[in-house]
Amino acid sequence: MPKIDYTSIRVTKEVRESLQNYVEECYNDLSINSMLKVHMENLNEGHVRFPKYGMYECPESRKQKMRSSISKKSIKKSANNLSLTGSLPSDPYTRTESDTMGEMEVPKSALWGASTQRAVLNFPISGIPMSRSFIRALGYIKAGAAAANAELGIIDDEMKDVIISASISVADGNFDEHFPVDVFQTGSGTSTNMNANEVIANISSEESGLKIHPNDHVNQGQSSNDVIPSALHLSALLEIEENLCPALLNLQTSLTQKSDEFMSIIKTGRTHLMDATPIRLGQEFVGYAGLIERSLDRLLLAKDELSLLALGGTAVGTGVNTKAKFSELACQYISKFSGIDVYETDNHFLAQSSLDGALTTSGVLRGLAVSLQKIANDIRLMGSGPRSGISELSLPAVQPGSSIMPGKVNPVIPEAIIQASSQVIACDAALVQSGQGGYFELNTMLPFAAHNLLQAVSLLSNSVEVFAAKCIDGLEATDKGPELLMSGLMLATTLAPVIGYEKAAKIAKEAHKSGQTVLETSLDLTDLSEEELIEILNPEKMVKPSD
Repeated sequence: MPKIDYTSIRVTKEVRESLQNYVEECYNDLSINSMLKVHMENLNEGHVRFPKYGMYECPESRKQKMRSSISKKSIKKSANNLSLTGSLPSDPYTRTESDTMGEMEVPKSALWGASTQRAVLNFPISGIPMSRSFIRALGYIKAGAAAANAELGIIDDEMKDVIISASISVADGNFDEHFPVDVFQTGSGTSTNMNANEVIANISSEESGLKIHPNDHVNQGQSSNDVIPSALHLSALLEIEENLCPALLNLQTSLTQKSDEFMSIIKTGRTHLMDATPIRLGQEFVGYAGLIERSLDRLLLAKDELSLLALGGTAVGTGVNTKAKFSELACQYISKFSGIDVYETDNHFLAQSSLDGALTTSGVLRGLAVSLQKIANDIRLMGSGPRSGISELSLPAVQPGSSIMPGKVNPVIPEAIIQASSQVIACDAALVQSGQGGYFELNTMLPFAAHNLLQAVSLLSNSVEVFAAKCIDGLEATDKGPELLMSGLMLATTLAPVIGYEKAAKIAKEAHKSGQTVLETSLDLTDLSEEELIEILNPEKMVKPSD
């Protein structure tokens, strides 16, 4: 023990009063208060010793010292905060751009303008930009709008062609580094819409020599309030159509193949994690394949919701500053450019003030995530062991399972799927919060909603693909299930119709107590012959209804 340096003070009446006040003010409601009070009551004139530091420092004083220390420290920015300044790599130079609020310095090589730069500087929050698929959808929307505006005679064909060319390049991902605006931004997504308008206008102007304006030309007939919810729908629709649905079809096929492969294997079923009547291992996989099939069916319905775009409603759903045929024409062209059918919503006021379609889709994704968790948990439990667990399945060994236990292999793929599915469920909770951000004529949590919906789709697409390829396809059945089957107590279930429920229950309990099989105990406790009991207790008759 280090020696503690004590100081001694003479306890006078004034000192006692001072100490009493110190106790009451600094340690009110603290457990040390009662200890000090007892100590104070025992004090008479004399001396009391206190350590020079630490133990009896006033908590209020300690807080003040902490605050003072914190205020003197500068904030340390993490590495990724450097990207929040709006600079492009190796670009120390700027140019001057202007918008309705005045002039703004913008990185010289950046394709965005003053409006985007303000957003970059205003929202240095997460360092997470809008997703690739969202920018892709914006590109298709801007291309479709340009084509519609040309057909309506609002812009000429030359301008239309260069805007479409630039927009498709944006959709193809050729300019992703020029979309730096943070996910956590203005709730309407105006900053990202203007980001797209400015980038496309700059590309178009450079390629053609024309003076193409981000608002007057690229954003013609549109508002952030109808463009961003349209991009949310279109981006999710594209991801589901191109990635999630094919991955789910592949997983369903894998599970169906395993159900066929395992159909001859009869094992003990389990309810409440306890032994139940026999089941075919293949029948369990029929259930898993069915979960994926149902999820696909629900996604088809969700796709119908997502195919309806808010485009054409402009600011509040009334369609002010656009032509009556604009939305219909734009959707036709968006369908052509994107390769997926979209249509004008039949209710612009609903489409812009709520997240009804996104919430419906998120609910389907959440249900799929829960289904994946169920399948992954069942498989890792059936694969537990290999000697001390259930061990009815052998999972593919994809990596060492322990840094200390040689030869250990863990169900890492199911564990990864379970974690990703949990994040999808968290994204759904975020979507619920986003849905509650609809006030009057606009939802003001649109970028956040898009981020979470697209993250959920991406996580599920990748998880499903990995699950099928690295786990399901390599599953093998062991002999453990069939070996344990005949020792199962729930075989007594088929005795109940013959000898009655109570006597069958007695046989099951006695078999458990004695360690005998149900067959052996039944021979002792019933008048049935061995041949009759073998026929009654045949597991193959227990995996389907009787004739």
